[in-house]
Amino acid sequence: MRKHILIVLALIVIVAAGFWFWISRPDNARVPVAAVMGARPDIGAPRDQWVPTVKVAEAVGWKDGQTPAAAPGLAVNAFATGLDHPRWLYRLPNGDVLVAETNSPPRAGGGIAGTVMKYLMGKAGAGVPSANRITLLRDADHDGVAEARSVFLAGLNSPFGMTLVGDSLYVADTDALLRFPYKSGQAVITARPEKIVDLPGGGNHWARNVVAAPDGKRLYVTVGSSSNIAENGLDAERNRANILEVDPQAKTYRIYAAGMRNPNGMDFDPATGQMWAVVNERDMMGSDLPPDYLTTVTLGDFFGWPWFYWGGYPDTRVEPQNPAMQEYSKRPDYALGPHTASLGLVFARSPLLGDRFARGAFVSQHGSWNRKPKSGYKLIFIPFDDRGFPVKGAKPIDVLAGFLSKDEEQAYGRPVGVIEGDSGLLVADDVGNTIWRVRNADGAAPQSPAPAR
Repeated sequence: MRKHILIVLALIVIVAAGFWFWISRPDNARVPVAAVMGARPDIGAPRDQWVPTVKVAEAVGWKDGQTPAAAPGLAVNAFATGLDHPRWLYRLPNGDVLVAETNSPPRAGGGIAGTVMKYLMGKAGAGVPSANRITLLRDADHDGVAEARSVFLAGLNSPFGMTLVGDSLYVADTDALLRFPYKSGQAVITARPEKIVDLPGGGNHWARNVVAAPDGKRLYVTVGSSSNIAENGLDAERNRANILEVDPQAKTYRIYAAGMRNPNGMDFDPATGQMWAVVNERDMMGSDLPPDYLTTVTLGDFFGWPWFYWGGYPDTRVEPQNPAMQEYSKRPDYALGPHTASLGLVFARSPLLGDRFARGAFVSQHGSWNRKPKSGYKLIFIPFDDRGFPVKGAKPIDVLAGFLSKDEEQAYGRPVGVIEGDSGLLVADDVGNTIWRVRNADGAAPQSPAPAR
């Protein structure tokens, strides 16, 4: 009897092991990343997965003297080092730079899923506790290296986006939009925050970005979804997967645009005044789908999540289905490749990097954890035309690369926030704990741009 039980148990183990091997095999990309970029990406058939492809580059940081690789004609240097998981940047009118040193709040839950998530986050360099502060960097002698720093704001709750309107500094914590009084040149804020609105927290996608409208009367806040495809029910996604429009005086908000799984970077095109955003799309449809994207955003837009992607392609995994929303699903303007984790966005406001990069948008791609081969891990530039849209047929231009080892097994850094500084771009690297400065290699010093809201 015991022998039969052992045989049955062995068969169960063999079948389970075979089943696990089958479902856990990585999905290999069948088209290059570039094919799923641009205004007309290659949208093939989905290859739905029960278990995602897991290809995480181990976070190792930079060696002394090592830097990312800048595009020809550009140069790169460290603006600031020794930071604690720097994610987002904001330039104040006097040239001071604010850095959100931050990470996800503690994640609830344990078990197998929690253990696996903890392992993956740690390997990717995102397992450190959140410093929950904003640090001020000052380059008073304008040599491209910050010689002074101070803790500008402390005691926050996973802060991310920052924007200044008049003498009010707004900070987006993971669960609230806050306001602080600010005076030009101030190196430390000790005033207590004023809460403007509560924001939904918890679940996945903790980062909340905030930008101000060009006239400063409204604020726009990104709130990513709590899940991948609303698998925990739509009630858990209330006021999520969208951009909120906030009236800071009335302390109210409304949904400005919806159906965006995880919007992050936002900026207004300085030539047209149009809002643009970058959005991270869903997982577990294979290594080639769907693309993250850059898109215009206007009041009432709906981009399809969770039922549709890329303008109406149905995601048949979502339950219940909602076919009535297909015709309302707006197609994004520009695909950024699958699983690139495109986070940062800033428009060029002056020819800081030369005429080649004077009209268009810079996008930082944090890099994939679930694609084979990996995608992202770079800063790219999308050239725009006089119409205020990406140049027809144009593919992105690499501005800063070299964040991965040659075998793609190690990550020296991962780019996140990007802004225009006094004499070049500044890029936050949350694995390398560095702010990189990208400049024109010929040494020219164009006029400093106005700070992006």
